[in-house]
Amino acid sequence: MNSKPLGTTTSDVEVTNISLHGIWLLTKEREVFLSYEDFPWFKDVPVRKILNVDEPSPGHFFWPDLDVDLSIEIIEHPERFPLKAKVSPNISSNSTS
Repeated sequence: MNSKPLGTTTSDVEVTNISLHGIWLLTKEREVFLSYEDFPWFKDVPVRKILNVDEPSPGHFFWPDLDVDLSIEIIEHPERFPLKAKVSPNISSNSTS
């Protein structure tokens, strides 16, 4: 008799800290910091939206509740990608969704 694994595979990415300056993201290989200055989409949003992060492919991170897609290269070298999207006015800490 063969047993099938129970449940789903846990994510290899996790938000480990949220501070006044940004968020810390732990990946399989390393921990990286995303400052609000470079990544304004994470500032002033509910914690649950920041914690809901997936790694659909190695080194590619997606926050579905915020519709934010980032690669490890963008996170580690934001100066190479100077164009930034504007923060949507409907994404705020007062949002009920």
